[in-house]
Amino acid sequence: MNVILQKSFERTLDQLSARAVPGDRFEAWTFDDRESRAVVERKLAEQGITARIRSAYKPLLAFFLEEVDLNGIEAIEIRYPVHAAASENRFRLETYPLAALVGDAKTTFIPRADDGFFYDVMLTGAGTAQSFTVLAPNRVHQDRVGQTNLSPTGWLRRAGETSGERLETDYEAVFEAAISAIADYDWGQVEPYFEELNIRIGHPASDEPLAIGDEVVSLREALHEDLYFSLLEFFQKKSARPLGDRGLKPGMIVPEVVKADGAITLDIATRVLSTAFLDGAEQAIDVAREPLAAAQVTAQLEAIGGESFAARTRSGRIVSARYIAGSDAPVMVSGGQHPNETTGIVGALRAAAKLTGRQGAHFTVSPLENPDGYAVHQRLRRDNPRHMHHAARYTALGDDLEYRTHENSAGHVNEKEIRFKAQELSSAQLHVNLHGYPAHEWARPLSGYVPRGFAAWTLPKGFFLIVRHHAGWESQSETLLDRVTRHLGEIPGLLAYNDRQIALYEIHAGETGFRIINGFPCLISVDDRHTVPMTLITEYPDETIYGEEFVAGHTAQMELVLSAYAAWQEIVPVS
Repeated sequence: MNVILQKSFERTLDQLSARAVPGDRFEAWTFDDRESRAVVERKLAEQGITARIRSAYKPLLAFFLEEVDLNGIEAIEIRYPVHAAASENRFRLETYPLAALVGDAKTTFIPRADDGFFYDVMLTGAGTAQSFTVLAPNRVHQDRVGQTNLSPTGWLRRAGETSGERLETDYEAVFEAAISAIADYDWGQVEPYFEELNIRIGHPASDEPLAIGDEVVSLREALHEDLYFSLLEFFQKKSARPLGDRGLKPGMIVPEVVKADGAITLDIATRVLSTAFLDGAEQAIDVAREPLAAAQVTAQLEAIGGESFAARTRSGRIVSARYIAGSDAPVMVSGGQHPNETTGIVGALRAAAKLTGRQGAHFTVSPLENPDGYAVHQRLRRDNPRHMHHAARYTALGDDLEYRTHENSAGHVNEKEIRFKAQELSSAQLHVNLHGYPAHEWARPLSGYVPRGFAAWTLPKGFFLIVRHHAGWESQSETLLDRVTRHLGEIPGLLAYNDRQIALYEIHAGETGFRIINGFPCLISVDDRHTVPMTLITEYPDETIYGEEFVAGHTAQMELVLSAYAAWQEIVPVS
C-alpha cells in the first residue's frame, strides 16, 4: 500500500459553535444531516445564541421536511431559478421527490425569469395563503477538468445581513483535498496507473430515508458518486481522452465514504488487487432477496449444463459462461457488465434455467461478466448497503468492458473475451444485455448537481428498454420491442410501477425523452459499434433494492429474456 494523503477536517458545525458568542444570531447552510444540525442549534440556544442551521444540500426539500406544516394545504406553487450555467430544470430536479411527499396537495413548478439563488414558495388552502423565500446557496466555479459548474455551497448570514456570504464547508473541503491530492500526484504516463486507488472518508452524516420508494437523502452516497466520477474525468483529461470516454483504463477507483463520528477523516492510498469475494449465504434463487453470493452464481451456472467457456479478469478472477447448442435461432444473454446492477445477474440465471427445458434451446449465458466489480460491490455494501456504488460499475482496469475491443485493449482484452467467444460459438444475431440503474436520485452536488453525461439516468422512471441495431434492422427492432413490452405488461403490478415512477419523473424533470411502447419507455438507435446486429438492453431501477422489490426486479429481467427469446424465433426463424 502506498499512502498519498492522510488528513482530518474540523466539522463546520464545530467551527460555527466555537466562533459564536452569547447574543449572536445567525443562519447557516451546511452539508450535515438533520439531527446533527438540530443538536448544534439546541446547544447554541443553551448558550444564548440564536442559530438556524439549514441544509445546503437539497434546501427546498429540507425546508418542507423540517419547517412546513402541510395540514390543510391544498396547493403548492414553487417558482424556481433558471441559471445560464445550468440546465433549465436543474433547480427543479433538486427538489425531487417533493411532489410525492406532500399528500394530496397539488404541486406546480414555474421557472422564474431571474437567476437568483432562491425559491419562491406559495402555499394555499382553506382560504389562506402563505409565502416563503427559500435560499438555495450556489456558486459558479471551474473544476479540475476546466468545466464550469453551478454547485450547491455552504452559506452564512448573520443578523442584519440581507444576503450573507459563502461558507466553505467541511464537505466541500474534503472533496477538494481529495481531488487535489490525486490530481497533483505523479501517476506516470501509461495506463493503467494503479491497481486500486482507494479514497476512504469517515463522515458523520446519517442517511435520511424518505417516504417514497427507495428514495433517501444521503450526503455520504452523494460524496462517493462525485468523487468517483470527478476522478474518472481527471484521468480522462490526463490521458488526453474526451470527457466521458468509457475506454479509459486508469485502474480501479474506489471511494469508501463510511459513517464515523467526530472529525471528518480522509485517507488516500493505492492498493493491490485481490481475488477474494465477501459472499453471503446461499438463497433460493427464484425468491432471492439480495444479490447472490459469487459462489452461488458459479454453482447455478454449472447446473445449466452445456459447454463451458471462460475469460479472465485483470485480477485473475474467472468470468464463466455456458453455451447450450440447439436448433433454435441463437441468442446471447449477459448480466453483470455493471455489477452494481444486480437484478440482471439473477434474472439471467433464472431465464437460462428455464430455457434449458425448451426443445431446441440455443443460447449462451454469461451472468456475471465483471466479477472484479462485483467483489468491490460486496465490499462497499458492507458499510453502505443502500447506496448505488458506481465505483463497482467498471472493471479492475477502470473501463466499461462494453467499449473494449481487440484494437483498443492494449493487450487487456480480459473480460470482453467472453462476448467474443459467445458470438463465435453461437453465431447469435441478438444479444440480450441485462442492466439496471439507480432506484433513487443520483446526484453530484459539488460538480453541478446533475451527473455529467448521465442526465437521463438521474431519476428513476421505471423499467425501460434500449435497442441498438445495425442499419437495416429497424423492422426487427420494432417488432421485438412490441412483443416484449406486451409480455412485460402482463406482469402484475409492473405497469403501475412504471406509471408511478414516470409521473414523478415528469413533475420534477419534464418529459422523459423516450418513446412509450405499451407503457414502457424505450430508446431505439442505429449503432454499428456492436458486433451483434441487434442488442436489447434492459434498465431496471435496482441500485439498490432488497426484499420483495429485488424479487420483482429479477423476475422482470427473467421474463424479458424469455419473451425476447420467444419473439426472436419468429422474427428470424431458422430455416
